[in-house]
Amino acid sequence: MSYRYEVHLHTTGASACAKSAGSEYISYYKSLGYDGIIVTDHFFNGNCCIPKNLPWEERVDLFCSGYEDARAEGGRQGLKVFFAWECRFNGDEFLVYGLDKKWLREHPDMMAWDHITHYEKIKADGGLVVQAHPFRERGYLSEIYVHPHQCDAFEVANAGNPHEQNRMAYRYAREHHITMTAGSDIHHVGRTDNGCIYGMDFDKPLNSIDDYVRRIKSGCGFSLHVPPEHLAWKDGTANHLPVFIFDKTNTPIPTHSIDDIFSTI
Repeated sequence: MSYRYEVHLHTTGASACAKSAGSEYISYYKSLGYDGIIVTDHFFNGNCCIPKNLPWEERVDLFCSGYEDARAEGGRQGLKVFFAWECRFNGDEFLVYGLDKKWLREHPDMMAWDHITHYEKIKADGGLVVQAHPFRERGYLSEIYVHPHQCDAFEVANAGNPHEQNRMAYRYAREHHITMTAGSDIHHVGRTDNGCIYGMDFDKPLNSIDDYVRRIKSGCGFSLHVPPEHLAWKDGTANHLPVFIFDKTNTPIPTHSIDDIFSTI
């Protein structure tokens, strides 16, 4: 028996691009047989709808409202709901798991952190950092930034991506032995960009966000809920934007070919 979780989900409580409130997701994921969801709204440095002119602690309280709405309805219907968030740097985005509202309220300086400080601070406090959709291409992006050393895992399957971009992430993670996750990146109940609902399957149920962090960091006891054909490499798969791989010092290394991309770490 496996226990399925959505680990990348946005609500109207904090994500400006979302179309559904947290509570609206509960019956939908229950109907799909999921054991729980993780709310990952866009944080203040991303596509967030929380006003910027409020005091930090008030902003944090409002930011958590989408999760709290989902959790309350999850409690009524019997679906687990956990808290996380998605932060943004220069077009590259990261999912942060294992920390809470109290931690956010205590770290107003986080908006000025670089990638290395961000990763070290979160890791020191027991959190997990996952680079979201690392090979995503969008009209508002001019370059792709991949950070294998500033995170614990890659989200290699994201339902906001076409399969080609997910295949790029999956191949890179496999060749460099990077832990992999999968999520729907859902913003509207029942709808994703590529029409799929992804997730993570665990051999034992998760009872807290800390359980999720421990399991992903251990690298075992879970699998990706993704059709294998969505990740299988196909000839002709390629990037269309310049790709930079960042080394341990957070220095970008330019790549010049598909082979160059997968050999660089």
